[in-house]
Amino acid sequence: MRFNKPVSLGELAGFTGATVIGDGAMLVQGINEIHKVESGDITFVDHPKYYDKALSSAATFVIINKEVPVPPGKALLFSEDPFSVYIKIVQRFRSFERSLTPISETAVIGEGTIIQPGVFIGHHVRIGRHCIIHSNVSIYDHCELGDNVIVHANTVIGADAFYFKRRPEGYDKMYSCGRVIIHDRVEIGANCTIDKGVSHDTVIGAGTKLDNMIHIGHDTVVGKNCLMAAQVGVAGVTTIEDEVILWGQVGVQKDLTIGKGAIVLGKSGVTKSLAGGRTYFGLPAIDAREKMREMAALKQLPELLERLKQS
Repeated sequence: MRFNKPVSLGELAGFTGATVIGDGAMLVQGINEIHKVESGDITFVDHPKYYDKALSSAATFVIINKEVPVPPGKALLFSEDPFSVYIKIVQRFRSFERSLTPISETAVIGEGTIIQPGVFIGHHVRIGRHCIIHSNVSIYDHCELGDNVIVHANTVIGADAFYFKRRPEGYDKMYSCGRVIIHDRVEIGANCTIDKGVSHDTVIGAGTKLDNMIHIGHDTVVGKNCLMAAQVGVAGVTTIEDEVILWGQVGVQKDLTIGKGAIVLGKSGVTKSLAGGRTYFGLPAIDAREKMREMAALKQLPELLERLKQS
């Protein structure tokens, strides 16, 4: 998330209670999770496993719970609880804004777009031209839809990421400040859920078609002209390249890539990145021909065991 205007690191320290290490006058442009950081962003790290990754990332500013040398060109905020500092910043610059009407006055809706009864459209939403938004769809704040988009009934676009930090007393919510961006000619079926990015964008590429009851997790990027059949579930921070087909009830693990033109057959589970241009099947998903040979071999196992008993 980019701030409306740059904010000094010292100002962030002032209202979060963190301590500046480095130049407090440096200007912070936005806030992002480590997966999506850009130059000028501030991010956080609270586990030794990820200290080096955060400090060497594109982020100019890092909230950290260890006193370390300041990398060249960067500045730090020290806190015993970086997660809480991060949440305070998110809530300051993108706090929850109550809606008093079904369609916000700040929403922008393009020419020729049809909004059916019962639709909720949040603050600062942008919807392009000649779209059809069916009944009881909810589009949360700051989401953007392109031209000629169709969204079927009861779909939710822009709900919070499923992201929590475990504490001894329970789970603390990671408040989301990202968006959902849906490009031109996308069709989304009924009862789908597309979560907003934690701090960046969840993206559905132009021409992609989603069947009913599909879930897309936070910060996932789906390419152009993809097809997803019913009950596909895609976890967060996943990249699905152009022209991928996921058949019914495919599950995709977080933080991986499915290459251009890949096809994953129904009920498969994707647990690692897959190369493009091939067909996959199984749990875990592997080359479909290899999986079929494996299944054929297993089918012969009882007969082989019987032969062994008789020999």
